[in-house]
Amino acid sequence: MSISKESELIGMKAISEVVGKTLRLMREHAAIGMSTKELDEFGGEILKSHGAKSAPYETYGFPGYTCISVNEAAAHGIPSEKVILKEGDLINIDVSAELNGFWADNGGSFVLGEDIHNHQPLVNASKNILQKAIYSIKGGVKIADIGYLIETEAKKCGFTVIKNLAGHGVGRSLHEAPEDILNYRVRSNKERFRKNTTVAVETFISTKSTVAVQQNDGWTLVGNRGGFVTQHEHTILITDNEPVILTEANGIWE
Repeated sequence: MSISKESELIGMKAISEVVGKTLRLMREHAAIGMSTKELDEFGGEILKSHGAKSAPYETYGFPGYTCISVNEAAAHGIPSEKVILKEGDLINIDVSAELNGFWADNGGSFVLGEDIHNHQPLVNASKNILQKAIYSIKGGVKIADIGYLIETEAKKCGFTVIKNLAGHGVGRSLHEAPEDILNYRVRSNKERFRKNTTVAVETFISTKSTVAVQQNDGWTLVGNRGGFVTQHEHTILITDNEPVILTEANGIWE
């Protein structure tokens, strides 16, 4: 959305703080032996306590308050009593919500407990690439150039990007224009980031895959070539200089 008055900025800051805080607290609460359903319900209670509504549930009827993807699941994992968290699991939590007509989105991947499967390099790459990408965004920058940066940095680390998942505009709904802030460059895309707009920028970095494929449950996505995928995401306000990180409360860069 385009921020044209102070009340809109206040609204975006409020919901961004809520989803950021929820993501951070869920990450801290995750424990070995816990089900992803239990972790999701913990996050749902935090959202409710702030008067916020789960965006995937409200928008798409998603069967959970948040998306929790474990190990081979790349995104949109359904919280389940049957998925029990284990030492060394690669976990992604994506939290998006609505409050007073404003919407924000954020996510992050992390390793639970000891990194016995060596997932941390992939996690670090995703976090660091997102940071480089976001701090390269300002009004007038081509969206395709940020995609090129993300893919180039991923290759430097020995990883690939998922090409059919993308960041997006956010604000008055969960997904707005620009709809495809991709992790690679589409040369024909001449669209540029606009000052005073809010967008959700996210990385999808993979060990092997380049496309996310939907599973039979109608939600969960996995990589087309197997392996693992990490995602990190912030909602930001674009300016003429450095962007404002609205979901900073999630602490994914700490």
